[in-house]
Amino acid sequence: AQESNKTNNLCLKNPPVLKRYIPHGYGPLLSLPYSHPDEFIRTYESPVLKERIFCFSSNTIRLLKGMINQTCGTTSISSFQSLTAVIWRSITRARRLPMDQETSCRFAADNRARMCPPLPSGYFGNCFSALRAAAKVGELLENDLGWAALKMNQAVAEHTSEKVTQMIDQWLKSPFIYHIDRLFEPMSIMIGSSPRFNKYGCEFGMGKALMLRSGYGHKFDGKVSAYPGREGGGSIDLEVCLLPEFMEALESDEEFASLVSF
Repeated sequence: AQESNKTNNLCLKNPPVLKRYIPHGYGPLLSLPYSHPDEFIRTYESPVLKERIFCFSSNTIRLLKGMINQTCGTTSISSFQSLTAVIWRSITRARRLPMDQETSCRFAADNRARMCPPLPSGYFGNCFSALRAAAKVGELLENDLGWAALKMNQAVAEHTSEKVTQMIDQWLKSPFIYHIDRLFEPMSIMIGSSPRFNKYGCEFGMGKALMLRSGYGHKFDGKVSAYPGREGGGSIDLEVCLLPEFMEALESDEEFASLVSF
């Protein structure tokens, strides 16, 4: 791909690194423990969901991050961890779950820099983990936002190179195909995508996109996708999928609504 760029007098600002990562001691081909595609291919039927985009301005996120860090006596909690704490608590409150039930929040973390040795930032392919923060519903709702944000921050801090290596080793010893019901727990939330992706920068001559949307595939109750806000400057849009009754409760949540830019 890079040679082709030179031949055609094209220059990519961030050319993809196409060289494959192959774990030490393993060949380029890995055998999966299946004898027929039916053993790992499943048809997923999404329930009837209500989907909505919630926009959070850069000023709101800046104030939220500052407030949470001040409350926790730290400076290490990021803007995204602060916003994740908000959506985790708000959706959990909207679901009206028993106080002793466990709920969790999963969110994607890039593993490129956590590999040993690190992979290039332009490595082309999936290289991430779904980090998990968990708590009893009562703990999550009775404590403040800072408590939830610290749970997120702790999950990131504990996701070390050693953890990534261990995850890869475990999969190589017992490989499997990921499915939603194996990765996701009911009555929790999973946050995918990232506001770091410059999606509004993909301009094809028709002007800047008005709004980001994703297709209906791979959607389930509690699926949240994070995008950069159209206004830029650190604003974030969250695409939230919930059962209709949970979405109605979320839209009526005063704490949540006070942070959303309509």
